[in-house]
Amino acid sequence: MDSLAYIAEQRILKAMEEGDLNSPEWKNKPLPLEDDHLVPDDLKIAYKILKNSGYLPPELEERKEIKRIEDLIASTEDEHERLRQMKKLNVLLMKVEAKRSFRSNIASQDDYYRRVVEKITVRSKKK
Repeated sequence: MDSLAYIAEQRILKAMEEGDLNSPEWKNKPLPLEDDHLVPDDLKIAYKILKNSGYLPPELEERKEIKRIEDLIASTEDEHERLRQMKKLNVLLMKVEAKRSFRSNIASQDDYYRRVVEKITVRSKKK
């Protein structure tokens, strides 16, 4: 038995003795599977290590930022702030689109996006 297998076996035995493996929330339930079918086999372990360490690829960071701004737009009452966030979202979407070699669904909704922006009115704040 090599040293890595020995260490793993010792940790498993220790966890079993301490009862760490008898969690009722996981009992009789399948483990959640990650959707990594698009990742090449030789990179799966490296990506998993980076993900577990809190690092994300730049594309995913951009998606998270886009989602955060969309949520902020949906929850904002102030129309000036909403318009400012929509401009910021538009810049991020253009950056994402520029990196792609094909048109995405985001770009195909330009007409819809234009109509939404036209309906938003910016009123001046009363003093």
